[in-house]
Amino acid sequence: MQDNLFSYRDIWKISYPIIIGLVAQNVMLVIDTAFLGRVSDITLGAAAIGGVFYLTMVMLATGFAVGTQIMIGRRNGERQLHAIGNVFDHSLGIMIILAVILWVLLHFFTPMLLEQFISSPAILKESLIFIDVRKYGLLFGFIVLGFNALYIGNTQTIVLSLSTFVMAIFNIVLDYVLIFGHYGFPEMGIAGAALATNIAEFFTFVFYISWILIRGDHKKYKLFDRIVPDFHLLKSLLNLSVPVMFQYFFSFSAWFVFFLIIERIGETALAASNITRSIYMVLMIPVWGLSAAVNTLVSNTIGRGQHHLVIPLVLRVLVIGIVITVIPIQIILFFPEPIIGFYTESQTLIEATLPLLKVISVALIAFSFGMIIFNGLSGTGKTMLALKIEILAIIFYLLTTLILALGFKAPAHVVWMVEIVYFSSMGLFAFIALKKANWREITI
Repeated sequence: MQDNLFSYRDIWKISYPIIIGLVAQNVMLVIDTAFLGRVSDITLGAAAIGGVFYLTMVMLATGFAVGTQIMIGRRNGERQLHAIGNVFDHSLGIMIILAVILWVLLHFFTPMLLEQFISSPAILKESLIFIDVRKYGLLFGFIVLGFNALYIGNTQTIVLSLSTFVMAIFNIVLDYVLIFGHYGFPEMGIAGAALATNIAEFFTFVFYISWILIRGDHKKYKLFDRIVPDFHLLKSLLNLSVPVMFQYFFSFSAWFVFFLIIERIGETALAASNITRSIYMVLMIPVWGLSAAVNTLVSNTIGRGQHHLVIPLVLRVLVIGIVITVIPIQIILFFPEPIIGFYTESQTLIEATLPLLKVISVALIAFSFGMIIFNGLSGTGKTMLALKIEILAIIFYLLTTLILALGFKAPAHVVWMVEIVYFSSMGLFAFIALKKANWREITI
C-alpha cells in the first residue's frame, strides 16, 4: 500500500468505519425526528430550522477539523508521527476558542436573527428553545471533532465507529426519556432532544480520552505536549483550514436559507422537508464517509510523493460511491410510504413527502459525483480554490431556489430539484480544477 495506488479494498477498509460512525450519528437524527414528529408538526418544523441553524454554526468547526485532517494526513504519509501531535494540539486550542466565540454569538444574537426570517411564531419559539439548550454542547462537541480529525487523518478510522456508537446509545436513550418524560424525568419536548445530544457528546469525549490513554496514543504522537504555540504552524494550519471552514459554513448557510424559503411555502411543506432531510442525510452516509476518506487518502498519497496517483485514486473512490448509492435508492423508490410512516402518522404529511423522495433519489447520484471529487480537490491542499467553487455553486443554488419558490410559486418538490444542479456543477468544476490547477506544487 505504501508504494502503489490505494486499492478498492484499501479504500473500503479506511472508509467503512467512518461510514459506520456516520450511520450511528444519523440513526440519532432519525430517532430525534421520529420522536419529535410524534410531539407535533410545529416541533418537527422547528427542529428543521433550529437544527440546520445550529449545524451551520458548527460547520465552522467541522471545516477546521477537515483542514486539520488534511494536514495530519500529509504528516502521516511522510511518517512524521510526532508532528501529528503538534498539529493536533494546535488544532484543539483553536477548537476550544472557537467554541467559546460561537457560544457567545448564539447566546446574544440568535433571537434577533431568527425572528427576522421565521414567519411562524410557534416555530420561532420552539427553534429558540432548541438552540438555547444545544449551545451548551459546543465545547465537547468541538473537541470530539478534533479527535475525529486525528483518527481519520492517520487512517486509524475504526475508533470512529466505537466513539459514535457510544454517542448514539446515550443520545437515543436520553431522547426517549427526556422528550416524552419517561421514568420520572420531566417532559421536555424539543429541549429534551437538545439536552440528550449535549450529554451524549460529553460521554463521547470521555471515551476518546480513555482510548488515547489506554492505547498510549498520547505518547506515540506526543499529544497534549505543546504549551507554547508555534506561530508558523498556526499560520499554515489556518491558511489550510479557514477556506474549508467558510466552505462548510456557506454550504450549510445555504441549506438554512433553503429551509427558510420552504417555510414560506407552508408549515406542512416545512415538516415534509424535514422528514425528507432526515431520509436524505441517512442515504448520504456512504458518500460522506468516502468523502472524508478521500480527503485523507489524497493527502497521504501526496505525502508519499505519489502525485500522479491522485486522480486515479479519486476516480476509484467515485466508482465505489456511485455503486453504494444506487442500492439504497431502490428502497425509497419501491417502499416510500413505510419509510415516511416511521416519522409521522399524518396521511397529509405522508402525501406531501412522497414527491420529495423521488427528487432526492436523483439528487443522491449528483451528490456522489460532486462531493467525492470536491473533497479530492480539498485533499490536495487547494482549499481556497475549493472555497471559490463552493461559493459559485451556492450563489446559483440560492438564486434558483428563490426564483422557483417565491417567483414561480413552485411546490416543494420542484424547489428541491436545485440539489441536483448544485452538486452536479460543484463536481464538474472540481474535476476541471483537479485536471488543470497547480496543486502538485502546494506545500502544507
